[in-house]
Amino acid sequence: MLVKFEIYNDGEYWCARGIGVDIFTQGKTLDELMVNIKEAVEVHFGELLEGGEDIKILSISETEVHSVAKVTGR
Repeated sequence: MLVKFEIYNDGEYWCARGIGVDIFTQGKTLDELMVNIKEAVEVHFGELLEGGEDIKILSISETEVHSVAKVTGR
């Protein structure tokens, strides 16, 4: 099974929203968020995991791109 998450920063916390599954979690850092995602998946799919189901997590993250100032030589 593959569980997908959209990851974004709300200005204060890193947040993860399940895509196609009703799971939401957050963390102060990306590392903390990844731990929380794993725990949330374990709780949500506990019976499947106990039954031997393998679950993988795919995270899709949002990143901002800003223009780069060009340096001109004269």
